[in-house]
Amino acid sequence: MSETVAVTGAAGFIGRWVVSELLDRGHTVYGLDDFSNGSERNIEEFRDDDAFHIHEGDVRSKTDVDRLFEHDVDACIHLAAEIDVQESLEDPEAHFESNVVGTQNVLEACREDDTRLGLVGTCMVYDMVDSEDGIGENHPTKPASPYAGSKLAAEDMAEGYYHGYDLPVTILRPFNTYGPYQKTGMAGGVVSIFTSRDIRGEPLKIFGDGTQTRDLLYATDCARFIVEGTFNDETVGEVINAGTGTDVSINDLAELIATDGTEVTHVEHHHPQSEVQKLLCDPTKAKEVLDWEPEVTLEEGVSRLRSWLREREETAG
Repeated sequence: MSETVAVTGAAGFIGRWVVSELLDRGHTVYGLDDFSNGSERNIEEFRDDDAFHIHEGDVRSKTDVDRLFEHDVDACIHLAAEIDVQESLEDPEAHFESNVVGTQNVLEACREDDTRLGLVGTCMVYDMVDSEDGIGENHPTKPASPYAGSKLAAEDMAEGYYHGYDLPVTILRPFNTYGPYQKTGMAGGVVSIFTSRDIRGEPLKIFGDGTQTRDLLYATDCARFIVEGTFNDETVGEVINAGTGTDVSINDLAELIATDGTEVTHVEHHHPQSEVQKLLCDPTKAKEVLDWEPEVTLEEGVSRLRSWLREREETAG
Protein backbone atom coordinates (compact mmCIF):
# COMPACT_ATOMS: atom_id res chain seq x y z
CA MET A 1 0.00 0.00 0.00
CA SER A 2 1.44 3.36 -1.04
CA GLU A 3 1.74 5.92 1.75
CA THR A 4 2.68 9.59 1.85
CA VAL A 5 5.60 10.05 4.21
CA ALA A 6 7.19 13.20 5.63
CA VAL A 7 10.93 12.86 6.26
CA THR A 8 12.78 15.52 8.27
CA GLY A 9 16.51 15.65 7.63
CA ALA A 10 15.82 14.09 4.21
CA ALA A 11 19.07 15.37 2.65
CA GLY A 12 21.27 14.05 5.46
CA PHE A 13 23.32 10.86 5.35
CA ILE A 14 20.76 8.49 6.88
CA GLY A 15 17.89 10.64 5.56
CA ARG A 16 18.82 10.07 1.92
CA TRP A 17 18.98 6.30 2.48
CA VAL A 18 15.56 6.38 4.16
CA VAL A 19 14.18 8.39 1.21
CA SER A 20 15.68 5.83 -1.19
CA GLU A 21 14.10 2.94 0.74
CA LEU A 22 10.69 4.65 0.82
CA LEU A 23 10.75 5.43 -2.93
CA ASP A 24 11.82 1.84 -3.71
CA ARG A 25 8.72 0.67 -1.80
CA GLY A 26 6.45 2.91 -3.87
CA HIS A 27 5.75 5.60 -1.27
CA THR A 28 5.49 9.34 -1.89
CA VAL A 29 8.03 11.37 0.07
CA TYR A 30 7.93 14.98 1.23
CA GLY A 31 11.30 15.90 2.68
CA LEU A 32 12.36 18.80 4.89
CA ASP A 33 15.98 19.90 5.28
CA ASP A 34 17.77 23.17 6.04
CA PHE A 35 20.93 21.88 4.28
CA SER A 36 23.15 22.83 7.23
CA ASN A 37 24.26 19.22 7.56
CA GLY A 38 22.60 17.52 4.61
CA SER A 39 23.45 18.38 1.02
CA GLU A 40 21.86 18.75 -2.41
CA ARG A 41 24.25 16.11 -3.72
CA ASN A 42 22.76 13.49 -1.39
CA ILE A 43 19.31 13.78 -2.98
CA GLU A 44 20.36 14.57 -6.56
CA GLU A 45 19.30 11.17 -7.88
CA PHE A 46 15.73 11.61 -6.59
CA ARG A 47 15.17 15.03 -8.19
CA ASP A 48 13.49 13.60 -11.29
CA ASP A 49 11.27 11.22 -9.32
CA ASP A 50 7.68 12.50 -9.27
CA ALA A 51 7.15 10.80 -5.90
CA PHE A 52 9.88 12.92 -4.23
CA HIS A 53 9.46 16.52 -3.07
CA ILE A 54 11.88 18.53 -0.94
CA HIS A 55 11.16 21.66 1.10
CA GLU A 56 14.01 23.79 2.37
CA GLY A 57 13.16 24.51 5.98
CA ASP A 58 14.11 24.07 9.61
CA VAL A 59 12.44 21.86 12.23
CA ARG A 60 13.03 24.67 14.75
CA SER A 61 10.45 26.67 12.77
CA LYS A 62 6.88 25.63 13.52
CA THR A 63 5.84 27.29 10.24
CA ASP A 64 8.24 25.14 8.20
CA VAL A 65 7.13 21.95 9.95
CA ASP A 66 3.42 22.79 9.52
CA ARG A 67 3.99 23.45 5.82
CA LEU A 68 5.45 19.95 5.46
CA PHE A 69 2.35 18.43 7.05
CA GLU A 70 -0.02 20.26 4.68
CA HIS A 71 0.55 17.36 2.26
CA ASP A 72 -1.80 15.08 4.19
CA VAL A 73 0.97 12.69 5.25
CA ASP A 74 0.27 9.20 6.57
CA ALA A 75 3.51 8.94 8.55
CA CYS A 76 6.53 10.99 9.56
CA ILE A 77 10.13 9.82 9.98
CA HIS A 78 11.97 12.37 12.10
CA LEU A 79 15.72 12.42 11.45
CA ALA A 80 16.56 16.13 11.53
CA ALA A 81 19.03 16.75 14.35
CA GLU A 82 22.31 18.25 15.41
CA ILE A 83 24.56 15.21 15.72
CA ASP A 84 28.08 16.26 16.69
CA VAL A 85 29.22 15.32 20.21
CA GLN A 86 32.15 17.77 20.22
CA GLU A 87 30.00 20.64 18.91
CA SER A 88 27.36 19.89 21.54
CA LEU A 89 29.97 20.38 24.26
CA GLU A 90 30.92 23.74 22.72
CA ASP A 91 27.38 24.90 21.84
CA PRO A 92 24.79 22.94 23.85
CA GLU A 93 22.03 25.43 23.04
CA ALA A 94 22.09 24.66 19.31
CA HIS A 95 21.59 20.97 20.07
CA PHE A 96 18.74 21.73 22.47
CA GLU A 97 17.00 23.95 19.89
CA SER A 98 17.25 21.46 17.04
CA ASN A 99 16.82 18.22 18.91
CA VAL A 100 14.30 19.15 21.60
CA VAL A 101 12.40 22.17 20.25
CA GLY A 102 12.53 20.72 16.72
CA THR A 103 11.09 17.42 17.93
CA GLN A 104 8.39 19.25 19.87
CA ASN A 105 7.31 21.01 16.63
CA VAL A 106 7.17 17.67 14.82
CA LEU A 107 5.20 16.05 17.65
CA GLU A 108 2.63 18.86 17.61
CA ALA A 109 2.22 18.56 13.84
CA CYS A 110 1.74 14.79 14.18
CA ARG A 111 -0.76 15.27 17.02
CA GLU A 112 -3.00 17.51 14.92
CA ASP A 113 -3.71 14.71 12.44
CA ASP A 114 -2.82 11.70 14.61
CA THR A 115 0.09 10.98 12.26
CA ARG A 116 2.26 7.92 12.87
CA LEU A 117 5.80 8.93 13.91
CA GLY A 118 9.10 7.09 13.66
CA LEU A 119 11.50 9.03 15.88
CA VAL A 120 15.13 8.18 15.15
CA GLY A 121 17.22 8.30 18.30
CA THR A 122 20.79 7.22 19.00
CA CYS A 123 22.69 4.47 20.78
CA MET A 124 24.78 7.22 22.42
CA VAL A 125 22.10 7.62 25.11
CA TYR A 126 23.06 4.31 26.73
CA ASP A 127 25.25 3.80 29.78
CA MET A 128 28.43 1.74 29.49
CA VAL A 129 28.10 -1.98 28.92
CA ASP A 130 30.70 -4.30 30.35
CA SER A 131 29.30 -7.70 29.43
CA GLU A 132 29.27 -9.52 26.10
CA ASP A 133 25.45 -9.60 26.11
CA GLY A 134 25.08 -6.30 24.32
CA ILE A 135 22.75 -3.40 24.93
CA GLY A 136 19.05 -4.18 24.95
CA GLU A 137 16.27 -1.61 25.01
CA ASN A 138 16.00 -1.82 28.81
CA HIS A 139 19.68 -1.07 29.37
CA PRO A 140 20.20 2.00 31.61
CA THR A 141 20.65 5.34 29.87
CA LYS A 142 23.37 7.82 30.74
CA PRO A 143 23.78 10.67 28.28
CA ALA A 144 27.46 11.69 28.39
CA SER A 145 27.15 14.85 26.25
CA PRO A 146 24.55 17.57 25.54
CA TYR A 147 24.03 15.83 22.19
CA ALA A 148 23.01 12.57 23.88
CA GLY A 149 21.01 14.48 26.52
CA SER A 150 19.03 16.39 23.90
CA LYS A 151 18.28 13.21 21.96
CA LEU A 152 17.07 11.46 25.12
CA ALA A 153 14.92 14.49 26.02
CA ALA A 154 13.36 14.32 22.53
CA GLU A 155 12.55 10.64 23.07
CA ASP A 156 11.00 11.39 26.46
CA MET A 157 8.80 14.07 24.86
CA ALA A 158 7.69 11.59 22.21
CA GLU A 159 6.92 9.00 24.86
CA GLY A 160 4.86 11.66 26.67
CA TYR A 161 2.80 12.18 23.50
CA TYR A 162 2.30 8.43 23.15
CA HIS A 163 1.04 8.02 26.72
CA GLY A 164 -0.67 11.42 26.99
CA TYR A 165 -2.36 11.65 23.57
CA ASP A 166 -2.18 8.06 22.31
CA LEU A 167 -0.02 9.32 19.42
CA PRO A 168 1.38 6.35 17.45
CA VAL A 169 5.10 6.85 18.15
CA THR A 170 7.97 4.40 17.71
CA ILE A 171 11.46 5.21 18.99
CA LEU A 172 14.18 3.74 16.80
CA ARG A 173 17.78 3.59 18.02
CA PRO A 174 20.17 2.47 15.31
CA PHE A 175 23.76 1.87 16.37
CA ASN A 176 26.72 3.49 14.57
CA THR A 177 25.73 3.69 10.92
CA TYR A 178 28.16 4.05 8.03
CA GLY A 179 28.15 3.97 4.24
CA PRO A 180 28.16 6.14 1.12
CA TYR A 181 27.10 9.80 1.49
CA GLN A 182 28.40 10.01 5.06
CA LYS A 183 30.70 12.93 5.74
CA THR A 184 34.41 12.15 5.83
CA GLY A 185 35.47 15.15 7.94
CA MET A 186 35.47 15.41 11.73
CA ALA A 187 31.68 15.23 11.94
CA GLY A 188 31.60 12.02 9.90
CA GLY A 189 31.65 8.46 11.12
CA VAL A 190 34.84 6.59 11.88
CA VAL A 191 34.46 4.10 9.00
CA SER A 192 34.01 6.88 6.41
CA ILE A 193 36.87 8.93 7.85
CA PHE A 194 39.27 5.97 7.93
CA THR A 195 38.34 4.74 4.43
CA SER A 196 38.63 8.20 2.91
CA ARG A 197 42.01 8.82 4.55
CA ASP A 198 43.27 5.40 3.45
CA ILE A 199 42.34 6.11 -0.18
CA ARG A 200 44.26 9.39 0.01
CA GLY A 201 47.25 7.71 1.66
CA GLU A 202 46.86 9.72 4.86
CA PRO A 203 47.44 8.27 8.35
CA LEU A 204 44.43 6.85 10.21
CA LYS A 205 44.21 8.78 13.49
CA ILE A 206 42.75 6.92 16.45
CA PHE A 207 41.52 9.01 19.39
CA GLY A 208 42.68 7.56 22.71
CA ASP A 209 43.99 4.01 22.98
CA GLY A 210 41.66 2.55 20.35
CA THR A 211 40.20 -0.12 22.63
CA GLN A 212 36.75 1.51 22.44
CA THR A 213 34.35 -0.62 20.40
CA ARG A 214 31.48 0.07 18.01
CA ASP A 215 28.67 -2.01 16.55
CA LEU A 216 28.71 -0.84 12.94
CA LEU A 217 25.52 -0.92 10.87
CA TYR A 218 25.50 -0.43 7.09
CA ALA A 219 23.32 2.38 5.73
CA THR A 220 20.87 0.24 3.73
CA ASP A 221 20.27 -2.05 6.73
CA CYS A 222 19.67 1.02 8.89
CA ALA A 223 17.20 2.54 6.42
CA ARG A 224 15.26 -0.72 6.15
CA PHE A 225 15.05 -0.90 9.94
CA ILE A 226 13.77 2.69 10.22
CA VAL A 227 11.09 2.26 7.54
CA GLU A 228 9.88 -1.11 8.83
CA GLY A 229 9.95 0.09 12.43
CA THR A 230 7.88 3.15 11.58
CA PHE A 231 5.14 1.24 9.78
CA ASN A 232 4.80 -1.79 12.03
CA ASP A 233 1.76 -1.61 14.35
CA GLU A 234 3.43 -3.82 16.95
CA THR A 235 6.23 -1.30 17.50
CA VAL A 236 3.98 1.62 18.54
CA GLY A 237 4.95 2.88 21.98
CA GLU A 238 8.14 0.82 21.89
CA VAL A 239 11.86 1.53 21.80
CA ILE A 240 13.76 -0.67 19.33
CA ASN A 241 17.51 -0.99 18.78
CA ALA A 242 19.23 -1.99 15.55
CA GLY A 243 22.76 -3.25 15.23
CA THR A 244 24.68 -6.27 14.07
CA GLY A 245 25.20 -7.83 17.50
CA THR A 246 28.97 -7.71 16.93
CA ASP A 247 31.35 -4.98 18.01
CA VAL A 248 34.82 -4.14 16.74
CA SER A 249 37.54 -2.12 18.46
CA ILE A 250 38.71 1.02 16.70
CA ASN A 251 42.20 -0.51 16.57
CA ASP A 252 40.87 -3.58 14.73
CA LEU A 253 38.74 -1.41 12.46
CA ALA A 254 41.80 0.62 11.47
CA GLU A 255 43.64 -2.62 10.71
CA LEU A 256 40.75 -3.84 8.57
CA ILE A 257 40.62 -0.61 6.54
CA ALA A 258 44.32 0.30 6.28
CA THR A 259 45.97 -0.91 3.09
CA ASP A 260 49.71 -1.43 2.61
CA GLY A 261 51.68 1.66 3.46
CA THR A 262 48.92 3.44 5.40
CA GLU A 263 50.09 4.53 8.82
CA VAL A 264 47.90 4.11 11.91
CA THR A 265 48.55 6.60 14.72
CA HIS A 266 47.06 7.31 18.15
CA VAL A 267 46.29 10.90 19.16
CA GLU A 268 44.96 12.49 22.31
CA HIS A 269 41.17 12.21 22.65
CA HIS A 270 39.41 15.55 22.27
CA HIS A 271 36.39 14.61 24.42
CA PRO A 272 37.33 11.56 26.55
CA GLN A 273 34.60 12.35 29.10
CA SER A 274 31.93 11.77 26.42
CA GLU A 275 33.46 8.66 24.91
CA VAL A 276 31.34 5.53 25.25
CA GLN A 277 33.88 2.74 25.71
CA LYS A 278 31.82 -0.19 24.46
CA LEU A 279 28.87 -0.09 22.10
CA LEU A 280 27.42 -3.50 21.31
CA CYS A 281 23.79 -3.89 20.29
CA ASP A 282 21.46 -6.69 21.31
CA PRO A 283 19.21 -6.73 18.21
CA THR A 284 16.92 -9.52 19.50
CA LYS A 285 13.80 -7.32 19.71
CA ALA A 286 14.15 -6.04 16.13
CA LYS A 287 14.42 -9.63 14.93
CA GLU A 288 11.42 -10.80 16.99
CA VAL A 289 9.09 -7.88 16.32
CA LEU A 290 10.12 -6.74 12.82
CA ASP A 291 11.80 -9.89 11.52
CA TRP A 292 14.67 -7.51 10.73
CA GLU A 293 18.26 -8.64 10.48
CA PRO A 294 21.29 -6.85 9.01
CA GLU A 295 22.32 -8.18 5.60
CA VAL A 296 25.66 -6.42 5.00
CA THR A 297 28.80 -7.58 6.81
CA LEU A 298 31.43 -5.07 7.92
CA GLU A 299 33.90 -6.31 5.29
CA GLU A 300 31.28 -6.03 2.54
CA GLY A 301 30.15 -2.61 3.78
CA VAL A 302 33.69 -1.23 3.85
CA SER A 303 34.27 -2.61 0.34
CA ARG A 304 31.10 -0.89 -0.97
CA LEU A 305 32.04 2.36 0.73
CA ARG A 306 35.58 2.24 -0.66
CA SER A 307 34.27 1.72 -4.22
CA TRP A 308 31.82 4.61 -3.83
CA LEU A 309 34.46 6.98 -2.40
CA ARG A 310 36.94 6.10 -5.16
CA GLU A 311 34.30 6.68 -7.83
CA ARG A 312 33.38 10.03 -6.30
CA GLU A 313 37.01 11.16 -6.10
CA GLU A 314 37.55 10.15 -9.75
CA THR A 315 34.45 12.09 -10.82
CA ALA A 316 35.54 15.12 -8.80
CA GLY A 317 39.10 14.86 -10.08
